[in-house]
Amino acid sequence: MSAVEAEAAETVRQERQGGPKPRRPNLSLLGFVLPVLLALLWEGLVAAGIANGRLMPPPSVIGRTLRDLATSGELLTHATATLSRVAAGFGLGALAGTVLGALTGALPVARRLLDPTLQALRAIPSIAWVPLFILWLGIFEASKVALIAVGVFFPVYLGVAAAIQGIDRKIVEVGRVFRLSRLAMVRRVLLPAILPDWITALRSGLGLGFMFVVAAEIMGASEGLGYLLVDGQQLGRPDTIIAAIISFAVLGKLADGLLVAITRPFLAWQDTARDKL
Repeated sequence: MSAVEAEAAETVRQERQGGPKPRRPNLSLLGFVLPVLLALLWEGLVAAGIANGRLMPPPSVIGRTLRDLATSGELLTHATATLSRVAAGFGLGALAGTVLGALTGALPVARRLLDPTLQALRAIPSIAWVPLFILWLGIFEASKVALIAVGVFFPVYLGVAAAIQGIDRKIVEVGRVFRLSRLAMVRRVLLPAILPDWITALRSGLGLGFMFVVAAEIMGASEGLGYLLVDGQQLGRPDTIIAAIISFAVLGKLADGLLVAITRPFLAWQDTARDKL
């Protein structure tokens, strides 16, 4: 046995016995390297006069804009309005997508009845819904939340339906061999099988919710990061526009991280190799 094979065998033995595991470097801050390098590069190009910082301000100018918005309280006001709309739209869209996805995934009759229409509606651009929702629901919060819910609905619906249809027939047969009741089959076999795909679909829906909130806030909002984008455009302030874009990115990442943290305990039973590769 070679030295490499012996070391690998010893590592496997220690992990099975609960012994000491090899230390791995802490990579939690590695994701900041690329944006920081890009920011420093652009700051240097503008300072050297190589790039024009008027239409694409350097990070120092954007940082001052963010600081001023935060100091005046505008950033908190706009961020709170955007988050409240995304949360309401995400809740409605995720609930509807989960229910209809479960129906069409589990029942062939529902799939043949509902899925063609829903697939056709999925192809409609988000902006196309704006005038209709304004006509139906007015220009206030209801139309904005409805538009965000539409954006969240389709990825959740597709993810749940595909997860149910893709359940391995063998695990269902195992449940029948153990004479599980219908409720026990759902709780102990079917739900764990679709849970990872459902959580992935929720994350995709949340990302689309942040995309649709921009269209929702452009159609007549007086608060929100989308409104801040339009305000920066009308005033000719690219620093305000980029500050709003960065705020969207930060809030979206934080919301996704919160969703992952909330759902992680439900996937603790998974035995994957993602932390060992």
